[in-house]
Amino acid sequence: MNSQRLCCLLAGLAAAALAHGGGHNRSDTVSGASPDGAPKIDNSLEPPVRRIPNIPPAAEAYYAPDDYHFIVQTQDPDAQKPEGDRIGGALTYIFTDDGKTSRRINDRGQDACSYFFPDQKRIVWTSTRDNMDMPLGDWSSQDLYPQGAELYTSDLDGNDIVRLTDNEWYEAEVSISPNGEWIVFTRQIDGNLNLWRMRPDGSDEQQITFTEDWQPGAPFYLPDNETIIFRAWRSREYGKVIPTPMTVFTVKHDGSGLTQRTFDGEMNWAPYPASNGRHYVFVRIVDRNWEVFLGDLAGGEPQRLTYNWGFDGLPSLSKNGQKMLFARSESGRGNLSTYVMDMSAFELGPDSYRGVPDLEIPADAKLVVTDFNIGP
Repeated sequence: MNSQRLCCLLAGLAAAALAHGGGHNRSDTVSGASPDGAPKIDNSLEPPVRRIPNIPPAAEAYYAPDDYHFIVQTQDPDAQKPEGDRIGGALTYIFTDDGKTSRRINDRGQDACSYFFPDQKRIVWTSTRDNMDMPLGDWSSQDLYPQGAELYTSDLDGNDIVRLTDNEWYEAEVSISPNGEWIVFTRQIDGNLNLWRMRPDGSDEQQITFTEDWQPGAPFYLPDNETIIFRAWRSREYGKVIPTPMTVFTVKHDGSGLTQRTFDGEMNWAPYPASNGRHYVFVRIVDRNWEVFLGDLAGGEPQRLTYNWGFDGLPSLSKNGQKMLFARSESGRGNLSTYVMDMSAFELGPDSYRGVPDLEIPADAKLVVTDFNIGP
């Protein structure tokens, strides 16, 4: 990824990350000299990780319910390539996390985020396949998101394709409730991003947030099937504050119960919930370096998970809470490969579910929820 527009959505940064990747040598517990004389990183603090073999450059991976297959955006020569250094050029693939199985879902346009239905019979994915005559845009810029990005479902071989949306807006950042009853996604209209939901057949569209300055996105359902975790930034800070501050929120899928979950003014990017309903993984910058953290919806300091010079990001958890998929590079935010981290020590699975926790707001909290308009 060669852009410094750090306020990209999941779809944008996932596509931006797709460049040739190399293996991760962990023979030394402490890494070599860091950029510009920054502190060395002790890799021994990191839970066990392994690189998935036999996979082309890919990013933004999500496990299937079997915790073995996963779906991901993958660099593909058949994808449309935006001009210059704009981000794009990926198509949707399904792999297994031992690298033994590979299949392509879509064969044209350019794709973004995708997700499995809970019965593992169908998938939902984002593509410009039917709007290839529209401007290709740039997945890494809120001002240039591909307005021809539409949502589709298909079977696991890319057959029986059903188009869910049909307009000239940007629709991406899609996921599905654990019970399979709702699809949640981000839609951009007249430059404003908001969260929406609809039924798996594309019916019963409902807008969840109604914002202008705030730009919400990357929504995922918690295990209760009604609470959604997401992150948002302010347009007034976009491109002016680097890195762009991002706040993690939860909201009920009817638009009620908006709750601010982070209070530090940092770039809290790409939150993804655990099956225990309490924890989530996300990305934060440490000493100008992108690292993955484990957060708690009840509050408190997050726990750092990755220790690596280069980019670590786009984390997601297996349904059983035992594994985390993430993208890693040893040389900046390019050269990404897909990795698996052992998360078995953290009790993140459904057996630990106790409901969505109440929040303990810290005394020094930077409250921003009061200016986040969720009404129509």
